[in-house]
Order: sequence, then C-alpha cells, then structure tokens
Amino acid sequence: MIRSLSRLRILTITRRAGYMVALGLLLVYGLVALRGPQGVSALLDKRREVRQLEEQNAAQAAENQRRRDRIRRLEQSTTEQEMEIRKQLKLLRPGETTFILPDSPKVSGPSGEASAAPSTQP
Repeated sequence: MIRSLSRLRILTITRRAGYMVALGLLLVYGLVALRGPQGVSALLDKRREVRQLEEQNAAQAAENQRRRDRIRRLEQSTTEQEMEIRKQLKLLRPGETTFILPDSPKVSGPSGEASAAPSTQP
C-alpha cells in the first residue's frame, strides 16, 4: 500500500513537471513567434507598407483621371487646343506682348558661388 501511494505521488509529480516543461516550451515558442523576424513587428511594417502603397495608388489614379480629363478637353475644345499649341510653341497673336522675367538668384552654401549679395573685397 505504501509502495502504491509512493508510486502515485511520483507519477503525479512527474506529470506536473511534464506539464510545466510543455507549458514553458509553449511560452518560449510563443515569444519567439511574436518577437522574431516573422513576428508582430514585421506584420506592422508590412501593414504600414501596404497602406503607403495604397495611398500611392490612389494618388496615381487621381493623376490618371486628371490627365484623361485634360485629353478629353483637348479633343473636344478647339480653344483648349489653340491655347496648348500657343503655350508649347510660345506663339503670340498680333498685338500681344510677352514678358519674360529672370529667375531669382539661388543662394548657395558657404562657398558663396551664387550668393544673393555681391561680396566686396578691399
């Protein structure tokens, strides 16, 4: 009777230890799965990238629609065609005047190659 009771205690302790080891392994696997290269951070990065690409697609679709509308207007309106031709070829009608303004000077870095203010040397 004492032997069977002792054996029962040993089995119970062994089972508990086995469950604890299995639970520990499961927790370690879970941590590696969540924190590893295919884990939550990678998932969040991929979602962020997908969102960015969707925004780019939407912007490209809007740009395509604007260009389609412009093409349609150019096909249907002779006034639009004439304005575009004049703009591209820089043509003027008799009596029109065009003013061409120079670009503003660019300010460069510390070397002062194209500075806005002229330098004076003694």
